[in-house]
Amino acid sequence: MTLEREYGIPTVSLSNENIVSFGTGPHQKYSTGMPLRFVGVPYPFSGLPENKLGEWLLGKDRVSGKSLMPAIIDALTAPLTAEEQVSGTPPEAVAEPRFLPPDTEDNLQRLFKDRGWTDFNPVILPTEERVQAMLKGTSHRPDELVKKDAGTFGTSRPFTVEKVAIIAVMAGAKPEYLPVILALASQVPYMDSTTSNASMVLLNGPIRKEIGMNSGIGVLSPTAEANSVIGRSMNLIHNIIQGYKEGETGFSSLGNPLRYNNLTLAENEEALPEGWKPVHVENGHPPEASVLTIFSGWNFVNCSGSVVEHYAPQLLMRDFTRVLAATGSATLIMDPSVARQLRDTQGFASKGALGEWLSKNSEVPAATYWANSITSGMMAPLGRQGLEPYATWLKVPGETLIKHLPNARNIRTVVAGGETASVWFLTDFMGGRGVSIDEWR
Repeated sequence: MTLEREYGIPTVSLSNENIVSFGTGPHQKYSTGMPLRFVGVPYPFSGLPENKLGEWLLGKDRVSGKSLMPAIIDALTAPLTAEEQVSGTPPEAVAEPRFLPPDTEDNLQRLFKDRGWTDFNPVILPTEERVQAMLKGTSHRPDELVKKDAGTFGTSRPFTVEKVAIIAVMAGAKPEYLPVILALASQVPYMDSTTSNASMVLLNGPIRKEIGMNSGIGVLSPTAEANSVIGRSMNLIHNIIQGYKEGETGFSSLGNPLRYNNLTLAENEEALPEGWKPVHVENGHPPEASVLTIFSGWNFVNCSGSVVEHYAPQLLMRDFTRVLAATGSATLIMDPSVARQLRDTQGFASKGALGEWLSKNSEVPAATYWANSITSGMMAPLGRQGLEPYATWLKVPGETLIKHLPNARNIRTVVAGGETASVWFLTDFMGGRGVSIDEWR
């Protein structure tokens, strides 16, 4: 779009065939405002040998049916059609009416499902009275714009505080949850992938106690109203505001069951060992601030049992990181008893010290690292351009052990749980800096 509109350079998008419909549909409607020419290749491409990809380049364009290279040349040189000469900012999408006509409960529940306004579980119908009551949870005006570029891949889907309040009602929230859900909504678009990515929503600060967030026993189970409802709100925001729809704006092959509640939890700050700081404080926020942080990734590994005295927990954590070769990131979720053992018997004076140790000691065979489609597709091109450490990792024999978590700052620790067992989870989730909840009060 930028090349064509700002520089006048003819451009054709070479894309996987499953993305073409998005590029010629929602992306044009909400973002470019003008048709872009596409040629398509089969999907998936990740993990395939170069000779197979070469066959595709010599094969047929999945859009026109022509041979791929002539199709590219035609797309670059053929005169524009009348439709393709459309330019300028796309008009705002026509909004749904603010009110639906009266109907029965059953019919309205079905309508919401048919239009993709739910997670396909029954919702609390957002009547005007319920939405007005929900809006009392914030001082912000109902018509205040929360964000504009909120759709898939950043397409324009502006939404207001009132829209978020409607979703909060649908999810079953209390008004005191609304500032949290507004902070959560301000972070769209959420990460999407054709593979099975998921998210985690973490709360820190006083808000945890104010709204009854669970940070103790069963913290990742559906055992607390606030955790469950806020986690569900993320799915509704994803579907309604971001406009996520499988096969049209999203293309996750298997999906991920973690999305049902988005691992929504509060950190057990009161149980942190001495010297271990809460996540939001590590990210530069004051301790008294209420902060929401979104983590995203793919893998979630259960340690399968309590830690034992004869094998230090950090050694097992190191061993388990072999499944996290893709992102160079790791987030540990551990019971306070594990954190205390790491602090008191293993000498880790801070979360950062644990991250430094894992960064220096976690290793994986180079062949295993490059076998992952994400690393081979995203990191290998960087290595071929000479960027370290990927350039060196490409050259070493496959059995060579490489330190696949080179940046200790990308290793995070969240302490939560009820101390009924010394357990921990390991993920490859990447976390942001976090956003203020207080700003939405």
